[in-house]
Amino acid sequence: MLGLLGAVVVLGVFSSVVRTLVLPRPARSGFTRAVRATLYLPFQAVADRCRTAAAKDRVLAPVAPMSLLVTLVLWLASFMVGYALLEAAVSDLGPKAALMEAGSSLFTLGFASSSRSALTAVDFCAAATGPIVIALQIGYLPALYGAYARRETAVTLLQSRAGSPPWGPEILARHAQADLLDSLQELFGDWERWSAEVAESHTTYPVLIHFRSARDTRNWLVSLLAVMDAAALHLAFNPTLPQTQVRLALRAGFVCLRDLADVRGIAYDADPSPGDAIELDEATFLQGVERMREQGFPMERTPERAWPHFKGWRVNYEALAYRLAHDIDAVPAPWSGPRRTTSAIMAPVTPVDRRPVG
Repeated sequence: MLGLLGAVVVLGVFSSVVRTLVLPRPARSGFTRAVRATLYLPFQAVADRCRTAAAKDRVLAPVAPMSLLVTLVLWLASFMVGYALLEAAVSDLGPKAALMEAGSSLFTLGFASSSRSALTAVDFCAAATGPIVIALQIGYLPALYGAYARRETAVTLLQSRAGSPPWGPEILARHAQADLLDSLQELFGDWERWSAEVAESHTTYPVLIHFRSARDTRNWLVSLLAVMDAAALHLAFNPTLPQTQVRLALRAGFVCLRDLADVRGIAYDADPSPGDAIELDEATFLQGVERMREQGFPMERTPERAWPHFKGWRVNYEALAYRLAHDIDAVPAPWSGPRRTTSAIMAPVTPVDRRPVG
């Protein structure tokens, strides 16, 4: 019975290691999800008591990186228990002696050994397991942080185009103010590729979803939502302008959100109707439109005619964006939905046009 239990523990932890560190595709690991959720609870409890978004961000920032270290420690501890059960099953070793021999082999310390062949076989397996798991974790970190750095580079670049925190109407307002509307196609092309890369990296390494930006006013999900809203507004107000890249960026964005929802087990409507209701109301929509109008953004349609078209686009991604922003407690930006606790919305400020007159 001890041998069977030990084998189940060892094989179960091996499965978690392979799913988390080796498989280059989305693969759920109940072990790592349980570790992350358990570690997240006390930090979230403290964050819920914070009065400002900046304080909340400081509390939550260490959770995801810390979960990597805690997961490694618990993997090794679980392996030690599993191998100790196997040691006890094939010998007359007591619990303490079995743990000592398993730990000596797992961490390649060699202070405890036996001449019995059955124990030696288990010792060899344990001795191979420890270095392999540690080496896999070491190799995993550069890939993880490389994906994080690429994600954050685009988020940081968006700050000059959208303010901080980013907001869809602000993207269009700033481009109109600075006479840079012709560069919008390039922006949407960049974020189409960004969405594809995030969909790939954040489903393979789900812990990246909880990695926060270096500044409390920046967030990858809010940035994506801002770009998607800018694309939806562009399509809703200017149907005769080039649409290919705008539509592709919008499509890539909500496909990215759906891929993340699949990994997290979040249900969604895969084929919503353009007439379905959204949480953003028309009055709030008109406030954003006014910001665009103040800076001279061209509009072929009136706001009243554009509103149904904007709704028809936003229904594809609003619910998922709001759910994920709530789950990760993203910075409370305009048009990004509610948070776990009431927070003041942080709106970007459009720079003053300082060009000389005359």
